[in-house]
Amino acid sequence: MDIIRETTRARLRSPLIVGIVGFIVGLLIGWIAIGWGIWPVKWTDASPADLEDSWREDYLLMAVDSYASLPDTEKAIARWNGLGTEAAALLAQLAANPGPRSESVRAFQQAVGQTSVGTPSAGGEIMTTPITEEEEAGGKPSRTTLILIMCGVVAILAVAVAAFFFLFRRQPQSDFMSPMAQAQEYTRQAEPTDFTARGEMPPMSQFMTTYMLGDDLFDDSFSIDSPTGEFLGECGVGISESIGVGEPKKVAAYEVWLFDKNDIQTVTKVLMSKHAYDDSTLRDRLQTKGEPFQAEPGAEMILETATLRLVARVVDMAYGSGPTPPQSYFERLTLELAIWQRA
Repeated sequence: MDIIRETTRARLRSPLIVGIVGFIVGLLIGWIAIGWGIWPVKWTDASPADLEDSWREDYLLMAVDSYASLPDTEKAIARWNGLGTEAAALLAQLAANPGPRSESVRAFQQAVGQTSVGTPSAGGEIMTTPITEEEEAGGKPSRTTLILIMCGVVAILAVAVAAFFFLFRRQPQSDFMSPMAQAQEYTRQAEPTDFTARGEMPPMSQFMTTYMLGDDLFDDSFSIDSPTGEFLGECGVGISESIGVGEPKKVAAYEVWLFDKNDIQTVTKVLMSKHAYDDSTLRDRLQTKGEPFQAEPGAEMILETATLRLVARVVDMAYGSGPTPPQSYFERLTLELAIWQRA
């Protein structure tokens, strides 16, 4: 489960994945949260064509009554134009059941030509002129345009999600193992020291940790407890020095430390690569952090406090290669920390 978690984190660090996820999140925030919630669209200057059906019927009745009271063909045609493509159906429905307005409805039908939008000719006849959906809607985008825009947004969102899952699953999981996940696998496979076989007392606590090139934040620590559960102190290992430039860090030395709650200080030793240990200037500078110690497979160094004793053993190690001096930085280091309580 830890390997899966680390692998997922490594994939999510990819700039492409981050860009896709950021696009999707930004789209959802801008579209739903801001567009619908915080600053929703407010319609103004809507035409009669945008009214609900019953209100459009009322509007047509008012237009008919207005024309009956004051016959003005131009105004009748303009009001007719405002109803858009539904005007003919509404007028036909009204003409089928005009009630007391039968004469007024017939007069209005004659004024507007009974079918489509038009303007009166010089002879008084109605000349029909089709109008666009945008003109019917008062200059706003038509419903078809809005539907096409929504479909385009949904299509982009679907492509982004599909691309994310394709990139996420396109290679076997092992190809995406992060340095932390690889380190955990090396730690799991490492064999702890059998101190009883060496004729020694078994340690009170025994820990294993691994550094892999690329884990620039490597810093592992462990709590030391007595067999009865009493807290006695802590121990750990972290990056002390790197060489060269660029990423990832090229680690040349680690700090191994032991803290004893019954002591007044933390004991530290510096585990160094061969090149760092042989470089007197670098070794002298790191010596201010703790006693220097050269890393070699199987090598052990001892840290002691008032009541605790720690043996740090190099279980496995490998140097990196590149435009740096030979044996100057670690590609991998597995370290065992065994702790005893001093009498």
